[in-house]
Amino acid sequence: MAPEEFDVIVIGGGPAGENAAAYAIAGSDRTAALVEHELVGGECSYWACMPSKALLRPVQVLGTARHMPGVEEKVNAYGLDVEAVLARRDGFTNNLDDSSQVLWADSIGIDVIRGSAQLTGVREVTVGDRVLRARHAVVLATGTTASVPDIPGLRDALPWTSRDATNVREVPKRLAIVGGGVVACEAATWLHELGADDITLLVRGSELLGRTEPFAGEMVAEKLRKHGVNVRFGTSLTSVARADVSDTGIGRIHGGPVTLTVRGDGDSGGDPELTVDEILVAAGRTPATAGLGLERVGLPDHGHVAVDDHLTAVGVDGDWLYAVGDTNGRALLTHMGKYQARVCGDVIAARAEGRPLDGPRFVASADHGQVPQVVFTTPEVAAVGRTESQARADGLDVEVVAVDIDVAGAALSRDDYTGRASLVIDSATDTIVGATFVGPGVADLVHAATVAVVGRVPLGSLWHAVPSYPTVSEVWLRLLEARRRTS
Repeated sequence: MAPEEFDVIVIGGGPAGENAAAYAIAGSDRTAALVEHELVGGECSYWACMPSKALLRPVQVLGTARHMPGVEEKVNAYGLDVEAVLARRDGFTNNLDDSSQVLWADSIGIDVIRGSAQLTGVREVTVGDRVLRARHAVVLATGTTASVPDIPGLRDALPWTSRDATNVREVPKRLAIVGGGVVACEAATWLHELGADDITLLVRGSELLGRTEPFAGEMVAEKLRKHGVNVRFGTSLTSVARADVSDTGIGRIHGGPVTLTVRGDGDSGGDPELTVDEILVAAGRTPATAGLGLERVGLPDHGHVAVDDHLTAVGVDGDWLYAVGDTNGRALLTHMGKYQARVCGDVIAARAEGRPLDGPRFVASADHGQVPQVVFTTPEVAAVGRTESQARADGLDVEVVAVDIDVAGAALSRDDYTGRASLVIDSATDTIVGATFVGPGVADLVHAATVAVVGRVPLGSLWHAVPSYPTVSEVWLRLLEARRRTS
């Protein structure tokens, strides 16, 4: 059978893959194939960003209502309507049905091919018994999968991963969460409000959200503990035992009680053994590249695929293989994967048309010290760029300005508002290289900081970017005033 030819073949139908295919063929008669072995729309649409934020938003709304006179009297006797929250979540994930995504792909000329793909040669991809050949490019956008450590008894106990947590159907009363990163902290936040009243976070390190400024993790830990979550730092899981194990389906308790043995707990002491109804492993992600056939094109057979700033794979002859999103390991965030995909698609289109790669549009620069992220915990954490420690490690001479978010807009938004903000300033250029905000609703502050970081806006110019009154964004003025006092 002769190979089927396309201009571009994208392996992985998540947001990064979709965007790479769309940009590579936009405004042309080029053809694209999108190969996906699960659901078109990928992890973000069905098992990560969308369901998790759909679960977290009601928690945020209820939290505000509970601290708003005139409203709190009506809601304090009630919790969330769990059935309604889960139904809204299911609406955002289309009940794990990707038909609308497939229709979108069809509408812009992308052929969706179901199955697992392998690289079988230069510009050649095999899916089952079909052989596909790309005229211009193959893009790897396979993402990552949840890591489950090789701890005695853990895998046999069928622990929850992030997919179970975001697609929760049966809320465990007693829950252990292994990890202290974004997934662990966000899941603890929504599962507590959904009815898990005995949650223990087992954190191997000494802080939550270790890639953020220390005060961010401290504030999140304080709030989790205030809500009854047992946060145990310096604690490692050593073994797991579950006698009654059954795979009851995603988001349901997988059998009988689970007994965990731990060691450490350096800061607070704690029982070396605990029994819970379910265990959620939030211990990082593994690139989904094993079995992809990378070795056939001269690359290691697993791990992240290194790329240059055009998103072209390093170590492969010719400019035909690309990797975007989590696959390349540069910034494991959906919005950064989509950003890379836009750059990648533009690069493929330019090369296909013989145009030079002139201008910043063809260079992925934002994932070098300019990455924004929001953690939708209580309180929220929003940050962009480098932390103080990262900036110093990069050899920058920096100064840090930090203030409490104590402005009129914050007080108006809810009576219990507590927040903090900081800027990391490069003394040599008088520009911001990092910013962190912690508090209710601070997600809306981070884009202004992102523009300042990416645009290298001098602090002197920011004096003339006047925040509206009364909004939480007035914290920008307080930060500039604090810097003025110390300079």
